Amino acid sequence: MMDIKDVALLAYPDCQMLDVTGPWQVFATTNEVLGRRHYRLLLIGRGDEVMSNGGLRLRPDLGWRQWEAGDGGPVDNATLLVAGGHGVFVQCQQARWRERLNRVAPRLDRLGSVCTGAFLLADAGLLDDHDATTHWRHCERLAQTFPQVRVQADALYVHDRGRYTSAGVTAGIDLALSLVEADLGTDVVATVARELVMFVHRPGGQSQFSELMARQHASGSRLRPLLERLHAAPATDMDLHSMAEQVHMSSRHLSRLFRRQLGTTPMEYLTRVRLEAARQDLIRGASSLEQLASHWRLGTSEQLRRLFQRHYGVSPSIYRARFGTSSETS
Repeated sequence: MMDIKDVALLAYPDCQMLDVTGPWQVFATTNEVLGRRHYRLLLIGRGDEVMSNGGLRLRPDLGWRQWEAGDGGPVDNATLLVAGGHGVFVQCQQARWRERLNRVAPRLDRLGSVCTGAFLLADAGLLDDHDATTHWRHCERLAQTFPQVRVQADALYVHDRGRYTSAGVTAGIDLALSLVEADLGTDVVATVARELVMFVHRPGGQSQFSELMARQHASGSRLRPLLERLHAAPATDMDLHSMAEQVHMSSRHLSRLFRRQLGTTPMEYLTRVRLEAARQDLIRGASSLEQLASHWRLGTSEQLRRLFQRHYGVSPSIYRARFGTSSETS
């Protein structure tokens, strides 16, 4: 008999519907592609139905206690994915989840989350000393609330020693595809991705969908006045010394604050602000790469290409084709 892998998805009131149905469909389509049931899927939730945040109702297969007792198949070596959604913050206030998740975690093959589901894992201490991610809008909240978690704000999904976390909503599909690839190889996952009209590995990270995420990181801090100036006029000629003078501190102290609060250096941050400004211009189809690089003080067009590839995971031409106008970029 072929091995069957159990995959359980945890839903709760006000969860994000696509956080459940996206990964579910990846595993279900894999079964269809294989022509056999490789994944046994279970929806775990309380009561006869769970109302998602969009108003659609989900009908759980089992309650948590039934699942933990093995009614739907062995918990040992199963995969558990926790959905995200606004309701997760209510669930985090309920101590029973810390106990439940810590009981099953050692028995699971894989434990993961989609979007803000990471908060439930982090609240249980299960992401301590692990790399993890969540929706870009909530990355700073995750980092501040759970400083033991190493938040990777730009990642679409992260795997670290049996813990699997993903960014917002559709990134749960990316995560599920990565699990299928790990289980069954590149040929199978490529077929599944084609069926779903998806990238096997989506180019780029969360930064390609959001404005510069770090802009909010230091709200209310001593850095805020400087950050506001940098965002207001990124093309201004500025160096570390002039930035330090603006906030009346030494260059060394300013660098320490940036490292501690933003995880980067002042000049690296300024480069990201300028790159974000160039990205916005690129979407509007306004300028050539040479003009963009010169105007936003980003070096040569080749240096701009390399920065784009490093920070957004795609070339400027691919980015413009995907998100901007039909104008051609050199």
